[in-house]
Amino acid sequence: MTRTATLAPAGRSGAESTHLRIALVGPVAQSIPPARSGSVESHTALLVDGLLARGHDVTLFATGSSVTAARLHATFARGYHDDADLWPWELCELLNLSAAVQRAADFDVIHYQAEYAPVSLAFAGVVPTPVVTTVHHAPAATEVALWSRASSSGEAPFIAVSEAQARRLDGLNVVATIHHAVQVATLVPRGEPSDQLVFLGRFTEGKGVLQAIEVARRTGHRLVLAAAANEYFAQVVAPLVDGNHVVYAGELGLDDKVELLATSRALLYPVQLAESFGLVMPEAMACGTPVAALRGGPVDEVVDDGVTGAVFDTVDDLVDGLPRVLALDRARVRARAVERFGPDRMVDAHLRAYAGVVAAARTGGH
Repeated sequence: MTRTATLAPAGRSGAESTHLRIALVGPVAQSIPPARSGSVESHTALLVDGLLARGHDVTLFATGSSVTAARLHATFARGYHDDADLWPWELCELLNLSAAVQRAADFDVIHYQAEYAPVSLAFAGVVPTPVVTTVHHAPAATEVALWSRASSSGEAPFIAVSEAQARRLDGLNVVATIHHAVQVATLVPRGEPSDQLVFLGRFTEGKGVLQAIEVARRTGHRLVLAAAANEYFAQVVAPLVDGNHVVYAGELGLDDKVELLATSRALLYPVQLAESFGLVMPEAMACGTPVAALRGGPVDEVVDDGVTGAVFDTVDDLVDGLPRVLALDRARVRARAVERFGPDRMVDAHLRAYAGVVAAARTGGH
């Protein structure tokens, strides 16, 4: 017999008193948590740990290489980033999700972390257990229009990761907007910073790496680039790396990333295309490192201008305003990051969202 969630009595916080059986379905690109970079996998690992700490029953659907205290269901031993025979990757994601759906009666809620397409929409209304989706990119209007075909009845609840993303999900059933969290116990300051700046993110045209190099050169600062090399890096970025003023550090593991962020004067985030969140910004802030960013997408939500960094409209403005960023109190940067992006806040917000969709499913509402 299916055991349903015990919802909180009126006047009590659902996050405090609801016991849930939760299926968390992560991407199967790589392990959870990731060995190196992977914001979706890092977010999923934090959420799993937080839910377990509150006494909830959690099953993680992920690769067999994942390390978790939750029950682990592994459809694949390794991720498709590590095993070239796992093709197409979309089918791998669908099979991993369907493993959770096949066991829907065992859960009060299924939460799918969609790195790209929300294939969970195919199961909207098919099973009585609510299937919640979080997408981790900034979708185009054409994507959202397609998704709306499967969710027009409201049976497909979404959790947005920023207000900027929620606005892009217009017309869908967005039940909550919850910022990502960072592991503030691990991302910590490490003494006095050097005089270098840092750019940490994927090497793509829209990430702003060329603008970061321009800012560093115009302000006379050394810049360290850290991300996995790819074709864009080889063709566009590598010719600008001189090993002195512009240095390439490669793709870093967690400890090396913390060391780099904590010992840099500022994180440059001159992103050119809208993103869903921008996890590297609170990661830097937790290390006490302020952020110098260009306005766009969720940047204004994440950066407290004048406290944890500054937001500028143009590269020229960023160059002129960089001294103001470097003068910010790093202890205050760290304190605000802990306050706004600690895991407890994120986990509690998810529990409130889960309780809401479970209650709606029980009453037949959406």
